[in-house]
Amino acid sequence: MIAFHHVTKKYENTAALDDINFKVNPGEFISIIGKSGSGKSTIVKLIIGEEKPTNGRVLVGSSEVNKLTSDEMPALRRQIGTIFQDYKLLPNMTAFENVAFALEMDGHPEHEIENLVPQMLDMVGLVDKVNNFPHQLSGGEKQRVAIARSMVHRPSVVIADEPTGNLDDINTEEILKLLMKINEFGTTVILATHSRHVVDSIQKRVISLSNGKIVRDEEKGKYIIV
Repeated sequence: MIAFHHVTKKYENTAALDDINFKVNPGEFISIIGKSGSGKSTIVKLIIGEEKPTNGRVLVGSSEVNKLTSDEMPALRRQIGTIFQDYKLLPNMTAFENVAFALEMDGHPEHEIENLVPQMLDMVGLVDKVNNFPHQLSGGEKQRVAIARSMVHRPSVVIADEPTGNLDDINTEEILKLLMKINEFGTTVILATHSRHVVDSIQKRVISLSNGKIVRDEEKGKYIIV
């Protein structure tokens, strides 16, 4: 599904990632953990094609991301749902409109939007908040709208970059339950976080980063030598 082959990413003379290798299998739930500046967000940007590696190859399915043209990139990004710490909701749009916007941009017909968006909002438990604007929602509710938006294209991969960073413990638990539920549907989930408590509660595979290098790859208590 996703593979990094000897990937290095440098910004000027600083290596954000230094010769890293890993694979994520279809349907897997993997957490990438590390302190701020360890390279987590750089991995996310490379997968979605926002950045290109200085050296090495990034594969998503059969596509080598760094070789895709600007015309080919939208098709890749429809396969990937992305969730951010700061939600990235449009403030002048309701919850319904924020989720619908992703479909409208791709030219989906109105009847399809009217059918799909309520399904997504119901999945995240916000069917009663469809007409609320972001300022009328709690932090946890905003993140659930963002999750609904990320799922509206039925992506094969969901990437969550510090999705619980702004949330309290109760809302963090709810968001993690949603991500686990999405994974149970067969969707590959990649979670980037600085919180060991978060990854310990999930009990799935964990890749640990430090200074742009993979220092540990752990699966359910089993350490994989890297």
